[in-house]
Amino acid sequence: MTAWSGRLDLSEFRERPRDLLAVVLAAAVVGYICWAISQSPQQALQFTFNGLSVGAIYALLAIGFTLVYSTVWFFDLYYGAAAAMGAYGIFYLRSGEALGGQYQVNDPAVNVVFGLVTAGVALWALREVFHRRLRERFGNRSALAVEALVAGALGAYMGVVLTWTNDLHVLFAPAIAMATAFAVAWLVRRAAARLPQRIDRSGFPVMAAIAGAAMGVVVGVALADTGGSKLYLSWVVSCLLAGMVGLAFYRGLYVQIIQRTRSRLIMLVASLGVLLALTALTVIVFESAPRPLPDVFGSVPWEVGGATIKGFNVFAIGVACAAFVGLLLLLKRTAFGKSVRAIGDDEEVAKVVGINTTVVIAIVFFLGAVFAALAGVLNGHDTAIQPRMGLIMLLKGWIASVVGGIGNLYGAIVGGFALGMIEQFGIWSLAGEWKDVVSFVVLILFLSFWPNGLLPRR
Repeated sequence: MTAWSGRLDLSEFRERPRDLLAVVLAAAVVGYICWAISQSPQQALQFTFNGLSVGAIYALLAIGFTLVYSTVWFFDLYYGAAAAMGAYGIFYLRSGEALGGQYQVNDPAVNVVFGLVTAGVALWALREVFHRRLRERFGNRSALAVEALVAGALGAYMGVVLTWTNDLHVLFAPAIAMATAFAVAWLVRRAAARLPQRIDRSGFPVMAAIAGAAMGVVVGVALADTGGSKLYLSWVVSCLLAGMVGLAFYRGLYVQIIQRTRSRLIMLVASLGVLLALTALTVIVFESAPRPLPDVFGSVPWEVGGATIKGFNVFAIGVACAAFVGLLLLLKRTAFGKSVRAIGDDEEVAKVVGINTTVVIAIVFFLGAVFAALAGVLNGHDTAIQPRMGLIMLLKGWIASVVGGIGNLYGAIVGGFALGMIEQFGIWSLAGEWKDVVSFVVLILFLSFWPNGLLPRR
């Protein structure tokens, strides 16, 4: 064994200057954090918590962004509008609570538009998933009539929910009850399927139906009697609407463009037009002044080690982690997840092996928009909302994806929390307005030296 000469051999780093720069920057970051802690441990703790809470929102944005991009390899700029739609959906449904009744907004035209979007998405979903079975059983005309009737009923239902927002907990209770019933019945049947073969399973379908119906009734009645649930039900409605609009743009616009032009660049320009148009419409409907959302649980701060912590911010961190784990399980453990990964590898081959790529990609766009809307909801309850918030959130989600590694789900959550921490500690001695400058400097550095991010996609 050769004895150590006492000198550090930098020849390998000279051959790879990027690695040397990474080591230097990492050492600088560690040194800076140690210096910050020595200057004020309480302030360092405060900045750490702030970085985690903001990073949770960035992580949600990056997760949804990564899901869409790694599947269709397309930057959907509607994503920013979906984040703003999530926040403004809360304000639309609960504007009276937010401002003590000073600013009520409920536009019949907006309700009709979202009712039509709901009906259109429902009709498309029914035709894609159930049309063949209905046609074989009832014939083509009868199948179309049933689909149109169900889709129209769902659209009208959404219009009613958006119109009478003060009764949201009563009007939306049947939908939550039905969802609960189906979920419980499905879980019971899945559990029955895992029982040994020697056990008679003939009665389990009936048991699953009874258990699901009973639980659905209990949940629906309890929800209808709980007026305080209106705010949190508006979260569900806002995220659903953002997801359906995202799906509608995919099927009604992006698919048509890609079929006619075969150009991702034109799709990018079209999605930019969507973002700008929806931002302008937001200004028209809600005006340009910042608006607050109603107080939510966990708004009273706690004092921990000299730092001020809100329970709602802890909840936001938990939501980001739970969303990541849930999406990871969906992609790793289900047939849908396998289909998503197959389409991301090669869409044409996925079609050849029998995957319904149209439906799978539509669900991906829906889920991506829901993640963005959820990030907008959490961000809106922490700061005042304004129409152009979608553009900023879009950019922050993209930066977090670049930092973590574009196309890597693990990198998305790492990049989100990393960007949040970098932003907070980067303004240690600066004003808060410098946060965006710090973020864009980080973006430039990563694009210049580490374009694959911290966890590159393999």
